[in-house]
This record gives sequence, C-alpha cells and structure tokens, in this order.
Amino acid sequence: MISAGSLLSAVGLLKSYGPTRALDGADFSVHPGEVVAVMGPSGSGRSTLLHCLAGIVRPDEGVVTYDGHRLTDLPDAERSALRRGEFGFVFQFGRLVPELTCLENTALPLRLAGLRRKEAEARALRWMERLDVADARRKRPGEVSGGQGQRVAIARALVTTPRVIFADEPTGALDSLNGERVMELFTEAARETRAAVVLVTHEVRVAAYSDREVVVRDGTVRDMAGAL
Repeated sequence: MISAGSLLSAVGLLKSYGPTRALDGADFSVHPGEVVAVMGPSGSGRSTLLHCLAGIVRPDEGVVTYDGHRLTDLPDAERSALRRGEFGFVFQFGRLVPELTCLENTALPLRLAGLRRKEAEARALRWMERLDVADARRKRPGEVSGGQGQRVAIARALVTTPRVIFADEPTGALDSLNGERVMELFTEAARETRAAVVLVTHEVRVAAYSDREVVVRDGTVRDMAGAL
C-alpha cells in the first residue's frame, strides 16, 4: 500500500535481466521533504529500483507515479527533461567533469537548461557557499579532496532546486569523518528545499540520517517502520 501524499511512488515493479529477476513486485513511496534510505545486500535490486524510480530504466511491469503522473508512460524525451530539471543525482564518485572548474561543474545543469553563464555561476556559487566549498570554485576536480568533490557534486544536484534527489552510495568513497560531514550538509539542504530524497546505501551510519528505512531483498521492498 502506498501512503497518501506521496510525491514519487511505485507499485508492483517487475524487472528482469535475462533469467535474473532484479525486482519482483516492489512497492515504494517518498513524500516531499522526506529522506528514505534504501538498504539491502549487493545484488538485491537497490540500484535497479532507483533507476526505475528515476525513469532511467523502464520496468517490465508495474507503475511509477511522479506528482500524479505515470512516469512509466512518458516518452523518453519527457523523462529526460524531468531528469534535467526536476530530479537531481548524486553518485558515489561524484562524476564531475574533470576539464571544468568546480564552479563550472556546479553550474552545468543550469547552463544545459539555457541559463546565461553569469547567472548560472552566481546561483552555483551560492550553493557552493552553503556546502562550504566556495574556496574550491576555481579548482578542477582533480585538485580537491574527495570530501570537497562530493560536496561539489551535491551542490550540482541541488542547484536546479530539484523536487527529488537520487543519491546512490553518496559517501561510499569517503572516510567516516568526511562522510558524516557530507551527509549533514546534504540532508540539511534537501530538507530546507523540501526535496524528496531516495538514498541508496549499505551503511547503517548513513541510513541514520534518513527519516525512514526500507530494505530491498530478493527484488521486494519492506518498510522497516511498517507497511508501505
């Protein structure tokens, strides 16, 4: 059962890769301003769930609904537009463009959306300041620490003020101290903007920053606080 008021939800997701069933009737929901940690062992279907929720992968069966619209029914171009404008992404290794400065990386989603460089970089710098990486604005990703680079990646994810943020092991490449700092800043900023966060992690200390935990096992989802 999906709770009322969900911004993003999924019902009965099935997804197979050859003979392997990655999702087997998975249900999921997240509300505006809520951080949901998606946990489970490697190969459980966590990343497949995230990719289906983000419209990157189409499920074989089931429905993903975003803001009252069936995401699974949208054509590729419309799903891509959502990922550029209303969804933000944070990955384990940041995936910053090495040839660009950290400021240019942060401003990139705005530039791709057609914003003028000066305005895009001004907005990007404000997010970098909030995440304590403004001093790295002229440096390239290879010139900053892992913790700084991940905060730049989070600033890039937040710069468009997305309604949903997908974070796949966002602290997996960081030591515990940097990981905790990143999670504090990340969850604080997301809650301030009322973004819904889907946080894939296998670390209990990272999941502790969430409002709710769900476990993916054998392609199904179980809400640790009760039924979805």
